[in-house]
This record gives sequence, structure tokens and C-alpha cells, in this order.
Amino acid sequence: MSETFEFQAEIQQLMSLIINTFYSNKEVFLRELISNASDAIDKIRYMSLTDPSVLAGEPELRIRLIPNKEAKTLTIEDSGIGMTKADLVNNLGTIARSGTRAFMEALSAGADVSMIGQFGVGFYSAYLVAENVRVFTKHNDDEQLLWESSAGGTFTIQPDTDSPRLGRGTRIVLYLKDDQLEFLEERKIKDLVKKHSQFIQYPIYLLTSK
Repeated sequence: MSETFEFQAEIQQLMSLIINTFYSNKEVFLRELISNASDAIDKIRYMSLTDPSVLAGEPELRIRLIPNKEAKTLTIEDSGIGMTKADLVNNLGTIARSGTRAFMEALSAGADVSMIGQFGVGFYSAYLVAENVRVFTKHNDDEQLLWESSAGGTFTIQPDTDSPRLGRGTRIVLYLKDDQLEFLEERKIKDLVKKHSQFIQYPIYLLTSK
């Protein structure tokens, strides 16, 4: 059963700014999503220090990048802590962090969009390059779920029984805009990871088609 939620007003404003303003350095989205993935892995790793069983669903701590030129999608997948339904509702749309307004104020004062992560709203940078975003996630305390939004003020959440199983963690699928397909190029992705994400302490695998 799919449920529809409205984005909180400030988050709607932020998303329309991200979607409708021209930014030259859209590439920051990959750094932000990899950084979020690393944070999610940190959380489950710390939990595992006192309770190793939390890793049972997926023992390997890693990040995967999967470009698919035919589907025009770029997937960022982690084996981190994952999100419960409450996490999805609260963290991806209905509760504006203090950084939401602060970031918009910084933007209007001339700050660069690349600062988005410092304000805690880096996830929304996905909409710099994507027209639709799907977030598949599995937390140890909940079933596998699907969050989806093409912006436009609302997002949906539903149980996910159809797609490949996540042992634990989050799979973000970006449906790229037609003018952003360069981010499916193997060399481009490698360059961006090297440039922005070289200090991530978990392995980052790029799945390539032979």
C-alpha cells in the first residue's frame, strides 16, 4: 500500500531552487550521496562494536556505484544502517532541519551549491541531475521499503517486495535528466570519486558493463 506525503514547505522551496536554478557544478551530488552512504555505514559499524549480530544481514561494509546507460540511471548503494519507515518520513521530507533555511539564505547571499552538505541537506542535491529519485532501504528493524519522488511537492513510501533484496542498507536510484547523462560515463564517475571522495574509508566499487 503506497502512502503519499507532502514535503515540508521549506524543503519544497529548497528543491525548487535546486531544480530551477542553473548551477555549473552539479557534480557535487555524487560527493554528497557517497558521504551520506559512508555516514550510514559508520552508524552500523559503531553499533556492531557492542552487538556484532547487527551485521548479520550484510557483513560487508561497502559502497557500490552502478551506472546503467540503457535505463539512464545511476545507482548509489551502501550496506549501512538503512532507514525505517519513520526515518524515511522524517529524514527525507517532512521535517526541515535548521540547515534547510540556512542553506537557502546562504545561496541567496551568493554561496555555492557545493556547500549543501555542510547544512545537512545533501540528499536533495540528487535533484541537480535527476528528474526522479527512488530510495530502496532495509533497516534491521523494518521491512524493505521504497521512497520515491519526482519533486513536485510530494513523495511516496511503500513496502518493497519486488526489487532485489538488500541484506541491509540503502540503494538510491537516480533517473538522470537527459542533459546529465555524462554521469553514466565510467571515466567521469572515476574522476569524481577520486576528486571528491578519496578519503572515504570504505571500499567504493564501480560496477561496469563488459
